[in-house]
Amino acid sequence: MQRTKSVIETGFAGAQPTEQAVSPAFRYDINGLRAWAVLPVMLYHFGISGFSGGFVGVDVFFVISGFLMTGIVVSALERNRFSLLDFYLSRAVRIVPALFALCAVLLVAGWFRLAHIEYRQLSVSVAAALMFVSNALFWKHSGYFDTGSHETWLLHTWSLSVEWQFYLLLPLGAALAWNWRRKSGVCALLAAVGVLSLGCSIYASWRWPSAAFYLLPTRAWEMLAGGMVWLYTGRRRLPVALARAFEGVGLALITLAIVRFNSRLIWPGGFAIVPVLGAALVIAGSRQRSPFTGNALAQWLGTRSYSLYLWHWPVWVVLFYVDRQHDPVSIAGGIAAAMLLGEASYQLVEQPSRSYLARVARPARLLRLGAALAGLTLVAVAARYQHVPNRVPLQWNMAEDEQLDYSPMRDRCLARSGGTSPACMFGSGPLRAIVLGDSHADAMVSAVQNALPAGAVMELSYAGCLTLFGQHVIPGSPATLDCPDFNNWALRKLASLDPAILVFIVNRTSDYAFGPIDDSAFSHHPLVYFSRRYDSATPAFLAEFAQHLVASTCQIAKLHPVYLVQPVPEMPFEVPRAMSHQLMFGWGTGDLSISLDDYTRRNEFARTAQESAATQCGVKLLDPRRWMCDHGRCWATRQLRPLYYDADHLSEFGNKRLIPMFREAFAHSPVAH
Repeated sequence: MQRTKSVIETGFAGAQPTEQAVSPAFRYDINGLRAWAVLPVMLYHFGISGFSGGFVGVDVFFVISGFLMTGIVVSALERNRFSLLDFYLSRAVRIVPALFALCAVLLVAGWFRLAHIEYRQLSVSVAAALMFVSNALFWKHSGYFDTGSHETWLLHTWSLSVEWQFYLLLPLGAALAWNWRRKSGVCALLAAVGVLSLGCSIYASWRWPSAAFYLLPTRAWEMLAGGMVWLYTGRRRLPVALARAFEGVGLALITLAIVRFNSRLIWPGGFAIVPVLGAALVIAGSRQRSPFTGNALAQWLGTRSYSLYLWHWPVWVVLFYVDRQHDPVSIAGGIAAAMLLGEASYQLVEQPSRSYLARVARPARLLRLGAALAGLTLVAVAARYQHVPNRVPLQWNMAEDEQLDYSPMRDRCLARSGGTSPACMFGSGPLRAIVLGDSHADAMVSAVQNALPAGAVMELSYAGCLTLFGQHVIPGSPATLDCPDFNNWALRKLASLDPAILVFIVNRTSDYAFGPIDDSAFSHHPLVYFSRRYDSATPAFLAEFAQHLVASTCQIAKLHPVYLVQPVPEMPFEVPRAMSHQLMFGWGTGDLSISLDDYTRRNEFARTAQESAATQCGVKLLDPRRWMCDHGRCWATRQLRPLYYDADHLSEFGNKRLIPMFREAFAHSPVAH
């Protein structure tokens, strides 16, 4: 390895020369630290045991970026040779070509293999990634640890967007601080903003976990921590013993986070201090001949870390598409494919583009990079709005279109924040029925309305909120923190209405007791608690849960006649996409389903607790199994048409199967006529 290369480079890429390099020494420790970052991220995403906290590799990358970028900026300011344009251009030279290649390949491949909804989503993701705003896009649409994110082809580019946004702001702030008080001004600015960002991260991770994960204000402190390391140790040699201690403690902290952390933690928040501090100590130690970061494997991985990071995630998405995400042989093949694609990207894209752009003048370099970014972004935007008939078979599109078959009033009527509901009315005439609950209630409102002989239906629904008084929501879980406020508000609302009005309570009850059935962060972990938090659904927790469910139902039954809708079958897959993929890959032409035994195992507790409520306070039970299950199966599709718009919410087509169930309820209630 050549020692003439520069230390100064982006956190996600191998160290390479740059116009504003400040040191001729290649930092083998930093290059090796990239291996400690990228390999855990890859193995975490591929579901390898022992790497439950591998996602902290991104936090390590952020520290590296902050260290290197601060070095570029402050060193150039010291020599009075800093150029904002050169700084931005050098970042683009390193980041854009490989990202451009990935996006172009995905757009071309997707044209031939993706149904139109998925292709439009890919096109939007490409445009957002190339404009370095994909973190904001994914913040609005998906949680990083959600199972649904496994089919988001460019989800991993959120971190590149955060880094680029940091690159835009760092030199501007540093230049202003330098004009104020030189290096001490930069130190003061980075320290103050870093402390503020860390405080925001700790609070927002608990209050707004998705925003805290994706957005720069709650991530900047990680990069600024690296910047502070450069300001205080970048040009100093520590005593050998101290350097070894720094590296040892730092790698131990990173290893601890990789092995012991998991996606159920409130992240980044205060927990991210562990890998960030670990990375900072390793960099401060600056051990160039370390067996941990200087070995051949670490150097190879570090040099190719950017391309490996870019390509490993789409490979994982392919495994998810073909339903091989749990097959050990397929996983091993996926890891090997990611390594080969990363090597190819490094050898065929990164190295040649860097060499070529280094030979052309700055205006030409700027023109070529700008034209490439603008051109592919326009192609992605055009692809978003393309309507080419027969691009893929019609059946693929028809199955996938069911993702959009939800209530047209959902976005207005299903409350998501604020602790109250719009109390939407469906139908005309006197109010005869109220549908109360979480998003499953919203998914059934039209069925209730269609079953009602005359009059109107009111919807009181709140996403992620079980109708249960006295609960506490576990922060960071899929349940909604405002849920207790909403339930109290709903109880007051019910008390203000005619007591003869029927109330249908609809919730995804088992989800709150046992956690989601997918592979997401809270899978098989309760989402709520009462007297104290439980990590699993122990008998003591379930006893409390059942007691509160019965008491809550009886409390509402004192105000209105109550019908409890027992759990709707949940599927361990996104039904429209699974149906589309079955057709796409030729796995068969049969309908999708789960066994009735699986349904019973999942919902036996919830159904028993609801039966106790019926016994103790006279509420009526409505059982959807009669219309959703037969011959020992609970159906996700019928005649290849999905009954759900995702994994567990009935579509507008699917909920029509329950109209007879609600008609029977109204038939036994003269008030509804």
